[in-house]
Amino acid sequence: MTTCPSIGSEPVSEIALEIELQPEDSVDISQLRTPIKVDLTPIYNFLGSRTSQGWITAALNNVPMILQDHANCEKKAAGTAMNMMFRYEFSYELQAKLAQLVREEMLHYEQVLGIMKERGQAWVYLSAGRYAKGMLKHKRTHEPAAMIDVLIIGAFIEARSCERFSALAEMIDDARLAKYYRYLLKSESRHFEDYLALAQSLSAENIDERVAFFKAVEAELISSPDTELRFHSGEPV
Repeated sequence: MTTCPSIGSEPVSEIALEIELQPEDSVDISQLRTPIKVDLTPIYNFLGSRTSQGWITAALNNVPMILQDHANCEKKAAGTAMNMMFRYEFSYELQAKLAQLVREEMLHYEQVLGIMKERGQAWVYLSAGRYAKGMLKHKRTHEPAAMIDVLIIGAFIEARSCERFSALAEMIDDARLAKYYRYLLKSESRHFEDYLALAQSLSAENIDERVAFFKAVEAELISSPDTELRFHSGEPV
């Protein structure tokens, strides 16, 4: 049995985790609504760097690998939310929001699987890159600090995903994939704020200093040379 962590000044029941599946969301991407433009200014302000043209070019030259890693990322995101559901079992509202998040991430996972099947792309094993491990090695070891760090790291992973979906949508020579990446922006652009809200709710102190620390770590991982191409990899070498 997991002991419930202490909560800060904001009750968990009041956390603004706005996750919503729309009726038009479908596993079949051909049924998805043409997305409206999403303002990514909060994403750009949150991140410490922007994706380079070098990464975009490498990704566009290796779309099958990017799709495979994208699928892996969606599955991991769903697993992370599911783990939090078991850890924080003291709030109906929080359980409902995390359940919605799991459902949304698994929908995206199924959608990417459908894209891969449609393209005749076989599923292959792809090892994880250095990105998440590079941030997690700075995670504190005591609770609730450890979970607060995990949630902050999750916020950066979600924000970077959104930034890269937008970058790929602008340049990819595949109208179907471009539309899908734009479709993802609406939900993905919310997720980083959801994770930050939960992280703050678990802390008795303001988390801004810790967010700034991981902002620098994440920016270094994204901008420094990287020998492996992944959805969240650094500068290709």
